[in-house]
Amino acid sequence: MPQTSQRTAVFTESLIREMTRVALRYDAINLSQGFPDNEPPPELVQAAKDAMDAGRHQYAITWGSPELRAALATKLTRDMGVPVEPEGELVVTCGATEAMMVAMMTVCDPGDKVGLFSPFYENYNADAILTGAQAVHVRLHPPHYGFDPEELRRAFASGLKAFILCNPSNPTGRVFTRAELLQIAALAEEFDVFVITDEVYEHIVYPPHRHVYFATLPGMAARTLMCSSLSKTFSITGWRLGYLRAAPAVIAQARKVHDFLTIGAAAPLQHAVVTALKFPVSYYEQLAANYLVQREILCGYLDRAGLAYTKPEGAYFVMIDISHFGHASDIEFSHWMAREIGVAPVPGSSFFAYPENRFVRLHFARKPVTLHAAGERLLKLRK
Repeated sequence: MPQTSQRTAVFTESLIREMTRVALRYDAINLSQGFPDNEPPPELVQAAKDAMDAGRHQYAITWGSPELRAALATKLTRDMGVPVEPEGELVVTCGATEAMMVAMMTVCDPGDKVGLFSPFYENYNADAILTGAQAVHVRLHPPHYGFDPEELRRAFASGLKAFILCNPSNPTGRVFTRAELLQIAALAEEFDVFVITDEVYEHIVYPPHRHVYFATLPGMAARTLMCSSLSKTFSITGWRLGYLRAAPAVIAQARKVHDFLTIGAAAPLQHAVVTALKFPVSYYEQLAANYLVQREILCGYLDRAGLAYTKPEGAYFVMIDISHFGHASDIEFSHWMAREIGVAPVPGSSFFAYPENRFVRLHFARKPVTLHAAGERLLKLRK
């Protein structure tokens, strides 16, 4: 038999999804894979039922139904403070995961260099490999996960075609300041580099931190490809609805990539989510307030358990230092923790480009009652 492609041999299956299977095996509370366990807004669920009852079962326009793109453009115009054009600047995708792959394949050719911070969401490295691009990693230094400006400059000067920025950051919970983003923007301008942003957690930011849309920085509108989704905002991760926003010349090419990757996202769900995109600003304020409560619940138990961690500024992930437990690897520790403590984390090594076994990641996108149950189990780590 012939061999499968070389690209499939250089990365593994997702450790995040693997830890969900481990959690099920040991009946552990799953704080690994970051999907919410609260229900979507009932108006949104009803809209999905109505769309199916109305017979919306066939393909929508490949790059997104006109109603959804119009609603997205209105919301983004409000949130970003700049006009977003629904026809020429948006592609609706099958989740932000597809949006990121579309962005990568739109701007990169095989052999191009793509910069990204490490630690990173594990899909980015795999996306670079599948695209045929070469990843260039820039360290975010724990525990505060800041970057060295000179190291960042060297990466850009190495001949990048694109740079991937996740803000707010998965897995670190960092919300980059406007000053930090301006440093990245200046380098993108100087070295003529695209910036592909993952802004899925745009509405999950904790005071006093604020989210700055990268495309709104001076000179960045034309070179930014913004990937986002509706999954985390409306608790519909299984609906797989995301989008890519970029300049019209870029979107014209991205549409072609998206068309041949997936044709289009689910038509009735596209129609349904228009209802949610018309929610008032107060919905997003309450969303952040709810996650702030959940952050304090989990972090309170981490404090009581005597665990060292970096308090997240945004998103819903916590990086925890496990070095003093003395396990041979973070993977071994994660399996032990799921089995013996009853809480499943993600091994931190899955997010780093260099050998690193000191961390695991937990998430708090769970109902308070679930977080309290997990917290009581985590207290066993004091022993």
